[in-house]
Amino acid sequence: MLEPVRNKTGFEGGSVKPQTAYDRLPPQNIEAEQSVLGAVLLENEAIAMVIEQLTAGDFYKDAHKKIFIAMLELYEKNEPIDLITLTEILNRKEQLEEIGGASYLSSIVNLVPTSANARYHAKIVKEKAILRNLIVTSTEIITTCYDTDQDVHELLDQAESKIFNISEKAIRQTYVHIKSVVKDTIELVDKLFDKKERITGLATGFTDLDEATTGFHPGDLIVIGARPGMGKTAFCLNIITHAAIDGNVPVAVFSLEMTKEQIVLRMLCSEAEVDSKAVRSGYHSKEDYRKLVNAAGRLSESPIYIDDSFNSILDIRAKSRRLKAEHGLGLIVVDYLQLMSGSGAHLAREQVISDISRSLKALAKDLSVPVIVISQLNRSCETRGESKRPLVADLRESGAIEQDADTILFLYRDEYYKKQDSLKKGIAELDIAKQRNGPTKIIDLAFLEKFTKFKDLADHEYSEY
Repeated sequence: MLEPVRNKTGFEGGSVKPQTAYDRLPPQNIEAEQSVLGAVLLENEAIAMVIEQLTAGDFYKDAHKKIFIAMLELYEKNEPIDLITLTEILNRKEQLEEIGGASYLSSIVNLVPTSANARYHAKIVKEKAILRNLIVTSTEIITTCYDTDQDVHELLDQAESKIFNISEKAIRQTYVHIKSVVKDTIELVDKLFDKKERITGLATGFTDLDEATTGFHPGDLIVIGARPGMGKTAFCLNIITHAAIDGNVPVAVFSLEMTKEQIVLRMLCSEAEVDSKAVRSGYHSKEDYRKLVNAAGRLSESPIYIDDSFNSILDIRAKSRRLKAEHGLGLIVVDYLQLMSGSGAHLAREQVISDISRSLKALAKDLSVPVIVISQLNRSCETRGESKRPLVADLRESGAIEQDADTILFLYRDEYYKKQDSLKKGIAELDIAKQRNGPTKIIDLAFLEKFTKFKDLADHEYSEY
C-alpha cells in the first residue's frame, strides 16, 4: 500500500503545496488605518483618544506610521494638525514623497466623512496589530523549538512569557519619553497629597513598618531573612492574612518548605490566636475550637492561592502570570529562596541563586506586584560573639540578592539566644537593613510565640511573655 505524499509542512497533498502562513498577507485593515488618520485631520481632539489605544508600530502601512508620528510631533507642540502643517512637517523630514505626497493626505481626509467612529476604527487597527504580533511570536517559538537544544521547561516559560507580553503591550512599552512619566508622576503626587492615608503601597498590618516603607509597592522585591527559629515564615503569613482578609488583596503563596495544610493550620492558629502547639497535639479547648472555626470562615473567603509543589523559578513565573491574568494578583510570596531550583544545573549554586533572585525581581516588575521572598542566613551571625544580629553579608549564597532587593528585612529575637537573661522577652527586632526609597531603621514588634504571631508592640502587653 502506497503512503500518502506529504509536503514539507507535513500535510497530505501530493504535488500541490497548500497555502501556508508565510504565503499570506499579514492581518491588516488599510481602510481602518486611513479612517483613524483622517479622523484626526478632521477633528484634532480625536488624537487624544487615539493615543490611548495606538502607537505608531500598530499601523501596518509604513506611510501611515510616518504620518502618525508626524501628527504626534505636532500634538506635543500644541500645534494644529491639518493638511498644511502635516505636509510641512513631513516635507521638512523628507518623508512627504515617501508617504505618497500631499495628494495622499488629501485623499485620506476625503475618505472620512466624520470622526465619530475613530475609537472603533482604532480598535480594529489595534486588533490587527495584535494578530501580527501573535504571528511573529508564534513563528519565533516554532523556529526556536526546531533549532535549539534548550531545556524544554525554559522554552515553555519563554513561549508563555512572549504570548503574555502581547496582551500587555497596549499598556506597556520598553521605553517612554520622560514627558509622559513626569505627567503621570505629578498626577500621582496630587492623589497622594489628597489622600489622608500615608500608606501608598500594600499595607503589611504593622504600623511602624508601614510608616517607614509606606507599604510594599508594585515592582518591589522584598527579602526577609532570619536564622531558623526567628519566625520569618510566621511573619510573612501575618502579612499575607492581613493583605488578603483586611485588604481583600489576592495573594499567591509558593511554599517549598511546608505543605499547604501546615500553612493553613499556622494561619488559622495565628488568626484565631489559639495555641498552635495545643492544636497540633489535640489538647485544645471548645473555646479554642470555636475560635478556629470563626477564623476558618474568614480565611475561606479570602483571596489566597497556595502552591506547595516543588517549584522551579520557571514554574513560579508561569503560575504567577496565570494567577495575575485570572485573579489580579496583588502580592506574591515565596518560601524560601534557597530551596528553589534554577535552570542552570551546571552552574555554581551561588550563580543559580543569583539568577533566581534576578528572575524574581523581573517577575515583580513584569506583573507590577510586590514579591516577598524568604531567605536563609549563614551561620556566621551565630559565631559573632555577644551580638548575633544579622547583617546583609549573612544572606546565604547572597550573590545578587543585595543588589536585586528593593527592601531587605531581618528578624532577630534576643531571647532565642539568651533565654531567661534576655531583657527583651516577647520582643522581636525587625531590622530594615536596606530600603531603596527610604531610611533604614530597627522596629520592635511583639512576638506571641504560642500563637506564632507578630503584632505591633503598642497593641499588646508583652511583659507576660
